[in-house]
This record gives sequence, structure tokens and C-alpha cells, in this order.
Amino acid sequence: MIVHFFCNNFNTDNVTKMNCMFWDCSLLKELNLNNFNTNKVTTMIDMFRLCSSLKELNINNFNTDNVTNMSYMFSGCTALNELYLNNFNTDNVTNMSYMFSGCTTLKELNINNFNIDNVTEMSNMFNGCSSLKELNLFNFDTNHEIEIYGMFYGCSDELINEIKIKYKNISSKAFKKLIDEEFYFSED
Repeated sequence: MIVHFFCNNFNTDNVTKMNCMFWDCSLLKELNLNNFNTNKVTTMIDMFRLCSSLKELNINNFNTDNVTNMSYMFSGCTALNELYLNNFNTDNVTNMSYMFSGCTTLKELNINNFNIDNVTEMSNMFNGCSSLKELNLFNFDTNHEIEIYGMFYGCSDELINEIKIKYKNISSKAFKKLIDEEFYFSED
């Protein structure tokens, strides 16, 4: 298992897919990917999924201009308290399902720069983010053709009530659980 990852000489200039790159690196505690060139990357599916010990993740320099799929990207990162995605360009993203699901200690998440105009799949995006206290969703208009079931399922009642009051543009489907769906990392 990977505990430390040094990427100073890691050349990602021609990489187009970073799917599952750090998936299940459950002992990895911090990761600084400032040297990663993500200019050509189109998919980041499961990139950090189940990095359950990851407390610090520096991806400030990520260029996400060409990315179309970010599903499960941070799913199951149960030790992450903060995640700064201010530089993320989501103009071409179509799938954000389960992107932050199971990030149970995530308290802060600023995604007010996210453009979801082309997104068609956001189901369970924040499912299980029970510590999340505030979420700026002013740019989120979920009334177009978009799958959003369970988007906030498992979030705190406080957060859900605040979202329902503040954001009238969020469909009620976002607060409902999909029928017969189990939370993805259930140990049953």
C-alpha cells in the first residue's frame, strides 16, 4: 500500500485519463499534486476514491478544462476536512455523480465556481457528507434535464433545511434516496 507519494518527477504531460489513479490508497495521508499537468485529462473517475486516511490534498494547479467525468472522484475520502476546488473549471463536465459521497468529515466545500450547465448526472453527489455545514449552490440550477436523486441524502438535517430554504432552484428529488440503493461502502 502507498503511504507516501512523491511526484516531483512524475510526468503527466500526455495523460488523458486519471481514472482510479489513487483508488484505495487507504494509508495515504497527504498528497501534493501541484506538479501534475492535467491539461489533456478528460476523465478523473474514482481518482482519489477510498483514500480514507487522506487529510490534505493539494490540487490547486489542476487544469480541468477538458474533463468531462468527475464521478466518484473524492468518494470515500473520509478523513478530508477541507477541499479547495476554486480553480476547477467544470464547463465540460457531464457526470458528477457520487463525486463527494462518503466524505463524512468534510466540513467546508466551496464550489460556487462550478458550472453545471452540461451536467446530466449528479445523483448522490454529496451523499453521506454528514459533517458538511455550508454549501454555496447559487450557480446550481437543477431544473434542466439532470439526474439528481440522493444528491444530499445522508447530509445533516441542518444543511438540508438550509438548502431547501436558500435555494429554490434545487429540485426536491435531490433530497430523496434512490429506491433499493445501498450506500456504496456498506460493509453488509
